[in-house]
Amino acid sequence: MAKLIFENEEFELPDGAPIAEVCEEAGVPFACTEGVCGTCVVEVVEGMENLSPFNEAEADFLGELDRERLACQCKIRCGKVTLKF
Repeated sequence: MAKLIFENEEFELPDGAPIAEVCEEAGVPFACTEGVCGTCVVEVVEGMENLSPFNEAEADFLGELDRERLACQCKIRCGKVTLKF
C-alpha cells in the first residue's frame, strides 16, 4: 500500500492507483480531469520518485517539469508522497 499525505491527513492507496479521488477528498479543486485546465495542480513536497512519470498533458500544461504535477494525471506507484495545494 502506498501513502499520500496532505499536511495532517494521510491516505492509503493501492500501489499503481490514480491519486485524483483522494486529492479531491483532501480539497484539491478539479474541473476538466483531462489535464487541460490546470485546476488540480499540486506541489510535490516529497516522494516525486514514487509517482508515475510526467505524461504529455502535464508537459504541455506545466512546461517546466519540476515539483508541480496535475493530480488528475498522476498515479502513485508505491511508497509515500507528500503533496500541498
